[in-house]
Amino acid sequence: MRRPPRLARSVVLVASLAAGACGGGKPGGKVTPAPVTRAVVEDSEPDDGVQVVSEKGHFEPAAVDAGIAPHRSSLTSCYTQRVGRRTWLGGHVVLRWEIAADGNVTKVLLAESDLGAWPVEACLLDIARGATFGKPIGGAAELTIPLELAARGKPAIWDEAQSTRAVGVQLGKLDACAKGKIASPEDVLITMYVGPHGMAESVGFASATTLLDADWAACAEKAALAWRLPDPKGQVTKLAVRYRPR
Repeated sequence: MRRPPRLARSVVLVASLAAGACGGGKPGGKVTPAPVTRAVVEDSEPDDGVQVVSEKGHFEPAAVDAGIAPHRSSLTSCYTQRVGRRTWLGGHVVLRWEIAADGNVTKVLLAESDLGAWPVEACLLDIARGATFGKPIGGAAELTIPLELAARGKPAIWDEAQSTRAVGVQLGKLDACAKGKIASPEDVLITMYVGPHGMAESVGFASATTLLDADWAACAEKAALAWRLPDPKGQVTKLAVRYRPR
């Protein structure tokens, strides 16, 4: 029986100070983390790396757990209900919330993902947008939560050079997805799985800087799934390339 993905159970609070806060540096300079304070929400689970990082504010562990708890099963279902027979589908995902001093969530990003399945990633984002954590202590804060979605199978991995050669000039075709009111993303990590005869089996996206427009992602997914790639010769293979439109 497939084991559901294990969601984060503990938090790491990181209080950060702007470099300019001490000794006359300019505002908005490099953020320097203070010593880490760990607070385990459930003692039965290991530290999963949840972080609250902010120049000003932070959350108590109980507030983080209270915000995530109502959505934990839904986040799990995003994967379990969509993975199907693709036993090779899995990866590491990091969700990031930017939260104003009044507690309003101003931005939710899929900051990292090597999952390679946009339907799952889009579902995770939708669920994450519904999470609330109350007012941070001390001002605006950022909260990051990692999810590990473990595959049963193990695909081969192409390195950066192999991935770049495999995709080649096809990457530029994604430029056409930014038309009219659809904004072009600044920097996107594209993760793909390649199956028999070089057919793209699944594709996903992540960006630490850009809110991924749903229409852009739908267009990019359709375009990428039509790419022709080198035949991995009998084994599903995973690759990743960076997309930065000109």
